[in-house]
Amino acid sequence: MTRRRTLIFIVYAPALLGNDRRALNSVHGMEKALPGLRLEWRLSEGGRPIALSQRDAWLVESIEDGGFPLVCNGDESYPVTVWGMGRSGLFSAGGQDQFEVHAKLPLGEPAITAAANVLEGMAEGACAFWGRVLPNGVAAEMAQQVRHSVDQPHAPPRGLPALNLPSHIRSPAIPHHLGWLNYWSAAAADAIGFPDPARDADLLSRSRRTASGGWVVQLTDAPLDLDNPAHLDALKRAYERFPEIGGRAAS
Repeated sequence: MTRRRTLIFIVYAPALLGNDRRALNSVHGMEKALPGLRLEWRLSEGGRPIALSQRDAWLVESIEDGGFPLVCNGDESYPVTVWGMGRSGLFSAGGQDQFEVHAKLPLGEPAITAAANVLEGMAEGACAFWGRVLPNGVAAEMAQQVRHSVDQPHAPPRGLPALNLPSHIRSPAIPHHLGWLNYWSAAAADAIGFPDPARDADLLSRSRRTASGGWVVQLTDAPLDLDNPAHLDALKRAYERFPEIGGRAAS
């Protein structure tokens, strides 16, 4: 069997405080963005979906260690999943504890069409600093950009720039890396210097503001494909334009 291709969504937000409704709001944001989506199932130990009659209350009560357990749409032929996790400030940008929301959608026309809205819904619901969307295969390859030791030589794939570990990035508002779709809060946009009308005309043609004053920015018309020279070039240009991303610019 071939591995299912997916779109992977991640948003990074301030740490949850107690039964913080931002966990639930991020799930609601996804549901509003994708018509007909109801994330009202949990998974059994064997991986089978179990309906949640009081999903909202269950999810808020299940917040633990700064995150929430996986919920899904209950459709094994078209699985949509979302979960949250806490990340210690020891491993996070700016040394601050964070809340991450992760989601996966099958890669296909429905997800591609709704992806920007799903990312925005998740990010605004979580009051995120930043977030991104990547196809699963591209995400795995781009993870190789991260330099794990400043004392060892590092050659990222495809001539992409080396990125620093999150713990070496000075502010939680600075994105760790780029995606096909990017959510930049107002703080993140300010930290990286976006937008500059003189330099960002192409990106602005594929961008929109959010209700909170952030931005959803799309690098390429179709999901990022590193085997496509035009896509790879667009990614490299964006990294050159925003040297702060990945902690590459001097503080």
